[in-house]
Amino acid sequence: MGLRDQINDDLKAAMRGGEAARRDTIRLLTAALKQREVDERKTLTDADVLGVIEKMIKQRRDSISQFEQGGRQDLADKEKQELVLLQAYMPQALGDDEIAAAVAAAVADSGAAGPADMGKVMALLKPKLAGRADMGKVSAAVKAQLTKS
Repeated sequence: MGLRDQINDDLKAAMRGGEAARRDTIRLLTAALKQREVDERKTLTDADVLGVIEKMIKQRRDSISQFEQGGRQDLADKEKQELVLLQAYMPQALGDDEIAAAVAAAVADSGAAGPADMGKVMALLKPKLAGRADMGKVSAAVKAQLTKS
């Protein structure tokens, strides 16, 4: 079963179960997926779906910090609920050790010699780690590895 099918099944289950918050969050997700399909005129793969979910998670994190700074805890709590529901669709996140190992392997494979080769290394890592690791963290690890060597 594809990720898109799982999302649709979860939407139906939430509707049957009367889970309004879950239903609304999944509807937001399906709307974002449909919008991307229309914009790009293609059927989304599981990797594309993960990319949309990752973008929505990033938006929720930004909104939470903004709402908390603005003193709107009620809205921040709603965003946190949506964040938890969206993260359920993401694959198991990699730990720091696994990220470091992937970075070291990518640096060796690309033959990178210094910070100027960061783009080569990130090009190798992005398809492997997308959806499984925070790319900001990966970028920092790559930068640290390349400046040290």
